[in-house]
Amino acid sequence: MKIALDPYMLRSVPLLELPGVVADLGYEYIELSPREDFMPFFLHPRADDAKVRAFKNALDGAGVKVASNLPLYRWSGPDEDEREAAVRYWKRAIQITVDLGCDVMNSEFNGRPDQASLSEAKFWRSMEELLPIFEREGVRLRLEPHPDDFVEDGKVAADMVRGINSPLVSFLYCAPHTFHMGGDMVEIMEYAGPLMTHLHLADAFDHTASSGLRYIVNPPGSTARVHQHLDIGQGEVDWDAFFATLNRLGFADGADNVMTSCVFAWEERARESATFMRETIAKYVGSW
Repeated sequence: MKIALDPYMLRSVPLLELPGVVADLGYEYIELSPREDFMPFFLHPRADDAKVRAFKNALDGAGVKVASNLPLYRWSGPDEDEREAAVRYWKRAIQITVDLGCDVMNSEFNGRPDQASLSEAKFWRSMEELLPIFEREGVRLRLEPHPDDFVEDGKVAADMVRGINSPLVSFLYCAPHTFHMGGDMVEIMEYAGPLMTHLHLADAFDHTASSGLRYIVNPPGSTARVHQHLDIGQGEVDWDAFFATLNRLGFADGADNVMTSCVFAWEERARESATFMRETIAKYVGSW
């Protein structure tokens, strides 16, 4: 199992300095998330081959490896022009991933929950185009349901992954999305079983608590999804049950399984948070 850091809170660090900072924080692996000067959210990658080579050299020099590359594109969006563009962006992102010496990518289902059937049709069309490329390059894909995606429920997402019917595609459980995935954390993890190869670790509050009045959003009836990515222990995810379930499922035995710290709430203390998360994850893993 690999323990990685999502460096989104460190995105102001110059790209070629980032691997050294990650190493100084005690991480051997990085989950490369979107940043404006490399692979932005929802847009074509900005990196040419020279920048990719320079970043790879910086990674090698710091002794840091890319555990996974995380692009976010509108590959399931209801707009066909955007979907076609997203597929083009994916193709370049896959090539960058390979050039970085990585064979794992993870992403979200995307799409729109209010146009779920159309979004799913777009998703399958994109998969038909992209899956042969993943297969040709030997790159594995891990998918997560996300709040406001056309797939939000954890069990439905696991079944979607099963429906892709490829040994290269598996399921990512994102702990801070627990209360948007149905709330039944242990059941979802057990339902996914060996399909669950990737985890995102951060804490969140249960927005359904107090009869759904934990967060009051105006106007009434708003479809906004509210959640956090906090340090472990600052929210309401049951971490003892989380790690006990991982132990029961043998998650740590998977050499290519990835556990990523992805806290986004504390940019003013990004390094302290990354250190706290690494130490806390190690403590839980050690208690298995």
